[in-house]
Amino acid sequence: MTAPCHHKITIYQIYPRSFYDSNNDGIGDLKGILQKLDYLHELGFETLWISPFFSSPQADFGYDISNYTDIAPEYGKMEDALQLIEEIHKRGMKIVFDMVMNHTSDQHAWFKESRSSRDNPKADWYLWRDPLPSLLRRGAGGEVPNNWKSMTGGSGWHYAEERDQYYWSSFLPMKPDLNYRNPEVKKAMLNIVRFWLGKGVDGFRLDIFNVIYKDAEFRDNPFAFQLAPTETNPSGFFQEAKYTLNQSESFTFAKELRAVCDEFGEKMLLGEISGDRETTRKFLGEETNDGLTHAFDFDMLTFKFTAEYFGDLIKKIEANYPDPFMPIYVFGNHDRRRSINRIGEDQQKAKLIHTLQMTVRGVPCIYYGEEIGMTNLKQSFAAALDPIPHKFKFIPPIFFDMIGLTINRDEVRTPMQWDGTRNAGFSFAEKTWLPVHENYREINVAAESEDENSLLNTICALAKIRQTEKSLQEGTLEILEGLPSGVLGYARKLGNEKIVILLNFEEKEKQFEFENAECILKLSPKDQTKNKAIYLGGFGGMILK
Repeated sequence: MTAPCHHKITIYQIYPRSFYDSNNDGIGDLKGILQKLDYLHELGFETLWISPFFSSPQADFGYDISNYTDIAPEYGKMEDALQLIEEIHKRGMKIVFDMVMNHTSDQHAWFKESRSSRDNPKADWYLWRDPLPSLLRRGAGGEVPNNWKSMTGGSGWHYAEERDQYYWSSFLPMKPDLNYRNPEVKKAMLNIVRFWLGKGVDGFRLDIFNVIYKDAEFRDNPFAFQLAPTETNPSGFFQEAKYTLNQSESFTFAKELRAVCDEFGEKMLLGEISGDRETTRKFLGEETNDGLTHAFDFDMLTFKFTAEYFGDLIKKIEANYPDPFMPIYVFGNHDRRRSINRIGEDQQKAKLIHTLQMTVRGVPCIYYGEEIGMTNLKQSFAAALDPIPHKFKFIPPIFFDMIGLTINRDEVRTPMQWDGTRNAGFSFAEKTWLPVHENYREINVAAESEDENSLLNTICALAKIRQTEKSLQEGTLEILEGLPSGVLGYARKLGNEKIVILLNFEEKEKQFEFENAECILKLSPKDQTKNKAIYLGGFGGMILK
């Protein structure tokens, strides 16, 4: 049986504000993406996930949407969005929009109406609760309705004088949560999905999808001995998120959303879901993949650079996402430290992890700039445009570095580094919306394009191999045993086709006997095959056929 098309894809995430500025106002835009489509096509990633560019007050830079069917003027117009869809399809590529279904901006017309009184037509479109009489829960307008904490810490309840009630926000105060127990809300949001599918969009990345439903009875969350949320355990701030995340109704809604997408043919639904893999599977479907098509596996966002770690990770993912399910391998995004910062900014190590990402059984997803090894730009909390660090300005940043959390997301959203000219070729503006990293003269697309051994050209070569070798798109995966310490090996098989990947996660060179095979890609000049011997340089690797 042929695998679904969305199982064979590769994904490139674009943060539009930072990708390319076509009109020199210092902000990236849709026409900028249009101008760089040939680069993306040649890079070899055929599916583009574009972070939100809908109308928004930009209090959280697009993830606070005030109109789902209009375009923020700084990014362009509706005709630019439609042209982008058309031009991507002309190149045989696909486009995925970032859809924020859990919440709107507090400037959305729906919320303004809902906030105005308790008896207006949209009064029940958001989560409103009366203050409680307990003095133990005193808030801005009385007592907060329960002990729920937001995903960024502190109470997620916010007082509105107009109603003498609190509204709930899972993330930040300017992003109130919609009430999906109201059928009108669900209908309105599914019609927005239909609107964009009707315009030709190939699917959606779904922001904090597992938060959409909350407990109908608003019961208090239990205490938990956990300070900060992790990728696999979303509880934190000494509270178990029992009644605010991963409710059973959310699993059902995943299937309802999939059914809407199926009205338009085969579409992608990429879920941002925090929790263990057993929970994630419930969003995809129990036995058949009839829910979301994919969910990001965020465990690898805190990877350890060892063969043992990745071997164990692959085994766990294979066990949790067997056919007909397909995992997504992702090392970075707009909220987390760039992957190369976790490996000492070593581009040879980056080649190794991206070789793994492009050759395991899964969908590879890379974040813009990851293909050239763009690094974090350290910035102070006080100067941050990101609203989150201002909540934690009294805590030394070194604390968050120690526990591996990126609080100031500005650090990973700096402008794309295209070349060594002013502003890294991103913009001719006097000032860009975020500063360009000072290393742009060394790390940029133009410079790496000229170096055949660069990270960029390695990723291009990997993408081309994946496009031509069907076993890498839909074959089985078998971990190879008996290899030297520090070497990870696995085979991808499809019918009579077989591809072998060997990766050395240590600086020490490795030599061992192996079956005769043709080397179609090597990561280090010291990587060689001689008769039945394999030589892998430090942090080297090979793809054999």
